[in-house]
Amino acid sequence: MRKILSMLLTLLVVLSVPVFAFADSEITVNGTGEVLIPADTAVVSLGVSATDREVLKAQKQANQAIADIREALIKAGVKEEDINTDYINIYAMYDYSEGAEVLKGYNANSTLAIRVTDIEAVGEVIDIAFEAGANTLNGITFSASDTTEAEAKAMKKAVEDAKDKAEVLAEASGLEIRGIEEIVEGGTYSYDRGMMNNFAKATAEDAAAGTVVQAAKLSVTSTITIKFKAD
Repeated sequence: MRKILSMLLTLLVVLSVPVFAFADSEITVNGTGEVLIPADTAVVSLGVSATDREVLKAQKQANQAIADIREALIKAGVKEEDINTDYINIYAMYDYSEGAEVLKGYNANSTLAIRVTDIEAVGEVIDIAFEAGANTLNGITFSASDTTEAEAKAMKKAVEDAKDKAEVLAEASGLEIRGIEEIVEGGTYSYDRGMMNNFAKATAEDAAAGTVVQAAKLSVTSTITIKFKAD
C-alpha cells in the first residue's frame, strides 16, 4: 500500500511541473535588387497629323507624308523591317461655338514605330523624319537587347537585401537567424527609368546641330520573398 501511495505522489509531482515547448519562430521579408545598364535599342514613335474639310484628302495627305518619311529613312540607312506602322486614326472635327454642331473637317493621324539599334543615331533619325514631313513626336522607348547577366545580379542583390532585413528584425526581436525555410521569386523585370531623359531641338543659329537624345539607364529589378527560421 505504501508503495502504491509513493507512486501516486511521484506521478502527481510530475504532472504538476509545467512543460515548455520552444517552437522555432519565422521571419518573412521581401528583398529587392536593382542593376542599372545602358540601353542599346530605341523605338521612336513619330508621324503625321493632317487636316482637311474632306476626309479622303486628309487621309491622302497623311499617307503621302508617311510614304515620304519612310523613303527618307530607308535612304539614310534605316532597315525597312525596322519601320512599322504604329497607329492610324481619322476623326471628324466639329465646331460648337454657335450652339449647333457644325462639321469643320477631318483630322488624319498616322504614326510610325522606328527601331534604332545605334543610340547615337536616334536624334538624326528624328531630324530626317521631320525634314521629310513628320510633325508629331509621341516619345522614345529605350531597351536592352540582353539583360540576362543583369537579371542574375539583380536576383543576388534581392537575396542579400532580404538577408539584411531579416538580420535587423531578428536582432530587434532578440532572435537569431538559423536558416531558410522558403524562397519565393517575385519576378525580374526591366524598364526605362527616364523615357526621354534629355530631348532638345537645335536652334536656327546652330544649324549644324540636330535633335539631341540622351538615353536613360535601364533598371533591371528583381523581387524575392524569403521565410527565415529564427529562435
